[in-house]
Amino acid sequence: MREEKPLLSRRADTEAVDGSPHPHLGSERPAGTTRLLLLVSLAHLVSHVYILALPPLFPFLRDGLQVGFVELGLALTIFNVVSAVAQAPIGFLVDRIGAQRVLAAGLGLGGLAFLSIGLVGTYAWLLVGSALAGLANGAFHPADYALLSAGIPKARLGRAFSLHTFAGYLGTAIAPAVLIGLALLAGPGWALGAVGLTGILLVAFILPMRVPTAQEQAPAQRSSANSPGAAGRSVFTPAIISLTVFFALLSFSNGAIQNFSVASLVSGYGVTLTQANAALTAFLMLSAIGVLVGGLLADRTRRHGDVAASAFALTALLTLLVAVADLGAVTLMLVLGVAGFLSGVIAPSRDMMVQAAAPPGGSGRTFGIVSTGFNIGGAIGPLLFGWILDHGAPRWVFGAAAGFMMLTVVVALRDRWTAHGKSGAGAPAE
Repeated sequence: MREEKPLLSRRADTEAVDGSPHPHLGSERPAGTTRLLLLVSLAHLVSHVYILALPPLFPFLRDGLQVGFVELGLALTIFNVVSAVAQAPIGFLVDRIGAQRVLAAGLGLGGLAFLSIGLVGTYAWLLVGSALAGLANGAFHPADYALLSAGIPKARLGRAFSLHTFAGYLGTAIAPAVLIGLALLAGPGWALGAVGLTGILLVAFILPMRVPTAQEQAPAQRSSANSPGAAGRSVFTPAIISLTVFFALLSFSNGAIQNFSVASLVSGYGVTLTQANAALTAFLMLSAIGVLVGGLLADRTRRHGDVAASAFALTALLTLLVAVADLGAVTLMLVLGVAGFLSGVIAPSRDMMVQAAAPPGGSGRTFGIVSTGFNIGGAIGPLLFGWILDHGAPRWVFGAAAGFMMLTVVVALRDRWTAHGKSGAGAPAE
């Protein structure tokens, strides 16, 4: 009896007759894949600029709108809540009307939202515009991943996911400098307007884009995907629910380091602000490099869950080392840099796990559902880690992050253990 493969890896693990790790089907590069990857990655970059468009301008907006930081923070809360609520329904919409249209709509709506905030210049409209931008933000992950899953050959999909993720990292990195620079040159209204116009301009390239068909489906899968009611069934499977938890745990641990490590290091480790920021910079920069390396690795293995679990287990150990040991500034930067690299490596394998769990014709709603895990972690995590710092336990920021990382490892391995149990109990092999 052949061993049953884990549910998270089954559809990604199809093996060719000659024994190579990827089937010949879909391994050729259809015309237009490079343009598809470039435009979708640019859209992802812009979406991350949208996410960070307001925070760098808070000092300008506070003076211009005559409000406090709490009122400005409410705009971010509205953005994230609307995005969290909208993301899964938009995923269903992607599978129903097409990812290309939804991506263009998200870019255009987000662009109009920030352009209007800059033009209107009132606090009331800031809140309305933030809600519109949050709705637009819900379109990007479902549409992006559906386009890449359909248009990029399976043998290159891991690298495509890694470049897409790297573009998002790049957008996060450049947004503060771009927004502050434009605000200093022409004012915050012009800065927001320029960001909005950039997104609107990109729509003109997204809409006429020809999406290649790289992934062929078997006749039974094609019939299932096109059958009545296909858009609404086979979504809340154990694999997809497990992946949503996986994404939430990732958000908890990464958010702890990205948002609270500097405050923790300064208050509890005798580290200067400059040294703490250098350590965080090392973590973030090497995370981006790790994403690219992880893409190469994801295309050379079928065991994406094992890759994610192994890399994140090592990340947890390094993070735990930071929590319990007194490291010098240079050693601290090296340890967090390696931890960042390993945390980046898992991203493409993580995305391949989601793509493998998606039902036929259901990439949009699958990515829409699991990506809400990021919103869950992003909403709860800051409260938890802020509470830890307020209670004078800065080392527990890294200790709790390591704990969430180990839970992430358990979730990544759980499906493989379940599959082994079923196979040993006499379950039919796939």
